Amino acid sequence: MGKPTGFMDYKREGNPATGPLERIKTYREFHAPLDERARREQASRCMNCGVPFCQYGKPLNGMISGCPLNNLCPDWNDLLYKGFYREAYERLSLTNCFPEFTSRVCPALCEKACTCGLDDEPVTVRENEYTIIEHAFAQGMVRPELPALRSGKRVAVVGSGPSGLSCAYWLNRHGHSVTVYERDDEPGGLLMYGIPAMKLEKNIVHRRIDLMKESGISFVCNCNVGKDITADELCGSYDAVVLAGGSKNARDIKAPGRDCDGIYFAVDFLKATTRSLLHSNLSDGYYISAKYKDVVIVGGGDTGNDCLGTAIRHGAKSVTQLEMNPAPPISRTPGNPWPEWPRILKTDYGQEEAIAVFGHDPRIYNTTVKRFIPDGGKIKAIETVGVEFVQDPATGRRAPHQIPGSEKIIPADLVLIAAGFAGPESYVVDAFGAQFSKDAHSTSIPGIFTAGDMHIGQSLVVRAIREGKDCAEEICTFLKQN
Repeated sequence: MGKPTGFMDYKREGNPATGPLERIKTYREFHAPLDERARREQASRCMNCGVPFCQYGKPLNGMISGCPLNNLCPDWNDLLYKGFYREAYERLSLTNCFPEFTSRVCPALCEKACTCGLDDEPVTVRENEYTIIEHAFAQGMVRPELPALRSGKRVAVVGSGPSGLSCAYWLNRHGHSVTVYERDDEPGGLLMYGIPAMKLEKNIVHRRIDLMKESGISFVCNCNVGKDITADELCGSYDAVVLAGGSKNARDIKAPGRDCDGIYFAVDFLKATTRSLLHSNLSDGYYISAKYKDVVIVGGGDTGNDCLGTAIRHGAKSVTQLEMNPAPPISRTPGNPWPEWPRILKTDYGQEEAIAVFGHDPRIYNTTVKRFIPDGGKIKAIETVGVEFVQDPATGRRAPHQIPGSEKIIPADLVLIAAGFAGPESYVVDAFGAQFSKDAHSTSIPGIFTAGDMHIGQSLVVRAIREGKDCAEEICTFLKQN
């Protein structure tokens, strides 16, 4: 521990963000890094606790507390404070193969469990991580990692999202030959097309993919496994197969009028915008435009917020975000103590921008869609209804119930459904005929494995990266025995 009084000497200072009204003019990342002196001061705030909860990464009361990758945060915080950038990068990369992704899109579970945050503001762990990895890239420290020896074993990874890329990375490090199959035109999965460029610019994804290619990993894009190539063909060509296609079966809203035009799943809206940005800077028009439209987003999570920020950048006339659950409390309740994940109200970048543009918070809580109202086959409005959660005396569970007389009509030219995902798309699973287990990455068929959201359900990028690493370890054991 380099500066024992650092957490008392310096207050938390985050990377400054461009103002909402300015940043909505582009689709670029909008946080500027602190200068070196200030960043090293922030790193010195790490207390080097006797029990560093920041790297715990296990569930507490149903939510993950600390980093699922078990990142050695106190180690590299101290090295950053001392100016040992190379050593900090080496320590960081022991546990995290993609710090450039997690330092941008992770909700910083480490910080929510930071001991410094018990009585004060937590350490800026995620931004310290960002500084370390970007310095490493700038100084040429991040190089292709070609294994000294090849095992002669071949592994196919189906899906190039964070879990698939992580699994491929670690398998390649162990000397196995890896081919990643991706049905889209670019590798990256969720990282490429699911997360907007404002949070993760796509040159960052390209930079990592290029490194992986130089390290000997092969990518086959525009190949839909289960349709363009059969499961039998894949299994017959490789010693092991990893199914890492994500949880892409989007939850729908089953309400009258659902079949009218102008209603889309959030993932399709975000993907179309990113693809058009990459190919033509939106000039080709091949995206779902929110310009001059009254937009309603059904869902209050991260994906709904990303839709909000994207719609505002399109030039939406208005944006409303519906959330079935009640508004969270502003601060922790007695039933949600540190170091549990804080179940508190968060105003994310999209909501900040909506407040700046439209003058009010776009979120409406305890509300859902009762019916979609079309005009000539196209959506023109929705009827909402209030929701209350009532405890079932038989099961003890709280279930939503509509409140009679609470109906309202909201104009809507575009509706985006961001209600989460209900598991993997069935055609991929059915093609292989394997049964998944929550306890292991191996499936009911020897040589077939699964990782990421396809394995554990919809979750975080950081958990997907851990899933890929753990799956790779299981595969290595299998390949040694077969």
